[in-house]
Amino acid sequence: MVTRSDSLWKTVDWVTICIYLLLIVAGWFSVCGASYDYGERDFFDFSTRAGKQFIWIICSFGLGFVLMMLDDRMYDTFAYVIYIGMMILLIVTIFIAPDVKGSRSWLQMGPVSLQPAEFAKFATALALAKFMSSYLFTITKPKNFLIALSLVLLPMLLIIMQRETGSALVYLAFFLMFYREGMSGVVLFSGICAVVFFVVSIRYDQVFIADTPTPIGEFVVLSLILLFTGAMTWVYQRKKVVLRNILGGSFVILAIAFLISEFIVHFNLVWVQWGVCALVVLYLVYLSLAERQKSYILISLFTIGSIGFMYSSDYVFDNILERHQQTRIKVVLGMEDDPTGAGYNVNQSKIAIGSGGLTGKGFLNGTQTKLKYVPEQDTDFIFCTVGEEQGFFGSAVVLLLFLALILRLIAVAERQVSAFGRVYGYCVLSVFLFHLFINVGMVLGLTPVIGIPLPFFSYGGSSLWGFSILLFIFLRIDAGRKKRF
Repeated sequence: MVTRSDSLWKTVDWVTICIYLLLIVAGWFSVCGASYDYGERDFFDFSTRAGKQFIWIICSFGLGFVLMMLDDRMYDTFAYVIYIGMMILLIVTIFIAPDVKGSRSWLQMGPVSLQPAEFAKFATALALAKFMSSYLFTITKPKNFLIALSLVLLPMLLIIMQRETGSALVYLAFFLMFYREGMSGVVLFSGICAVVFFVVSIRYDQVFIADTPTPIGEFVVLSLILLFTGAMTWVYQRKKVVLRNILGGSFVILAIAFLISEFIVHFNLVWVQWGVCALVVLYLVYLSLAERQKSYILISLFTIGSIGFMYSSDYVFDNILERHQQTRIKVVLGMEDDPTGAGYNVNQSKIAIGSGGLTGKGFLNGTQTKLKYVPEQDTDFIFCTVGEEQGFFGSAVVLLLFLALILRLIAVAERQVSAFGRVYGYCVLSVFLFHLFINVGMVLGLTPVIGIPLPFFSYGGSSLWGFSILLFIFLRIDAGRKKRF
């Protein structure tokens, strides 16, 4: 006689579980290497980091088993209840959590500290999957998109109020899922543009063109806005005349203005660009009225919004971001060299990774990590331990394991027969991808240090449990997919 439990374990995706186990084991050995002190080889001593992480791992296995044994329909039924409960917990955390390194995001439960922000990810993913799988839902409807967006922005706001900016930024990963579910590419393109505009305007704000008083940052961003505006008119209308008038006219006006500013009288070319942008917006409004095409109005709104974002980014950078956050961004952008301050962690992690060479120094033989040169080396900067002890080859194997997990999650998400399973699957995929990209990027000095863990590697029960819950709920939903319809 075949029981329900037997059929469940036959339909579970064992490939994903095997990858998960490999990452968990590799992560534990990395924590052992990062927290090891000379003469201490008892990794199962529960007073050490390695011993505590081993307990978290065993508990995560038990947690995964419990999640797999629950009815998969329960996650759909109680999605909103779980989300509301988690939001209440985030609010409570703001007021009762102790101050830990300037953050109020950790709840003390006897000898154990838990970070609710790590668990809010799966709650948000469930709520999004529930809402976006409702009858007649389409993300192209503004009302639907705004509601889905609010489900993401609420936990972000509450986590920011806990002074955990890095954890809050993870929720931007859900935009990848929105794009998969039909969100306009313009939204994703606008997000990419926002990053480019922010970086260029901040990085080159105090650099000027030749002998003119024109800041390169503003000039380049405004030029990109005009270029993207012209390109969007071609993409949506395919009219060479409009493209020629916008790009050709802008180029001629700016070329003449540059020659005058360079050889006759010096003035800020940005003033001319403001005028050109205003003319382009008026031209697009005229085309919209003449041809009765809404796309021209939307493109003009993109132009106006981009200009507003560029100037607001300076205000945000100077007045909203904390001083240490500003310094970290400046170090990444090459605006400051602070090897003993904000850039210390990154410089030491680069040294550790570089010293590993091709094959590494071997398990427990990393000098940079043993001598504690890298701060947070067993949490946010755990990947530098992999690089030092296992070298390029070991690091490549770890990254290939993560790549295998990402590709498998895509395959499993695509085979879901319900919108609920597919949306939740892509939420899980997006969170893992964001954590991997940002964490490895900051260890290599490619992204700002925002303090987010590497899945299954960084020390800590909250992050390990949070990632395990995300994954095993998806595996349970996938295991029950064939009986949903």
